[in-house]
Amino acid sequence: MFVQLGYWGLLLSSFLSSTVIPLSSEVALVALLAMGLDPVLCVLTATVGNSLGGMTSYGLGYLGKWEWIEMFFKTPKHKVERFQHRIGRYGAMAGLFAWLPIVGDLIALGLGFMKLNPWLSCLYMFVGRLVRFSVVGGLMQLF
Repeated sequence: MFVQLGYWGLLLSSFLSSTVIPLSSEVALVALLAMGLDPVLCVLTATVGNSLGGMTSYGLGYLGKWEWIEMFFKTPKHKVERFQHRIGRYGAMAGLFAWLPIVGDLIALGLGFMKLNPWLSCLYMFVGRLVRFSVVGGLMQLF
């Protein structure tokens, strides 16, 4: 469905896949590249969509409170503090790894929860995702 919408579908797919919705933005990227769309524009579109989705998770984390995490996720405060400490060691640079499956959403949420600089967090998330999509796009060009 997303592929039929071209670049807009890729933007939407990338955005949604970077939230808690289980989608794969790589599938849409590969499909559009296979259809012959511009590789640079596809990579940039996927990166922007995915980064906006990551910043949505950041925003949700920013609004978060300890009580909510304990209540809704049944996560003890000490586990959240341990995760927070891990992210805190790297600061906003942890955003470079926000593209990773499963833990990426948690990293983006954690960056927001810790109220780290949103511009730096966004920049690092963008760079990490740009590298990821560039690798996928580059591999597609080889085949």
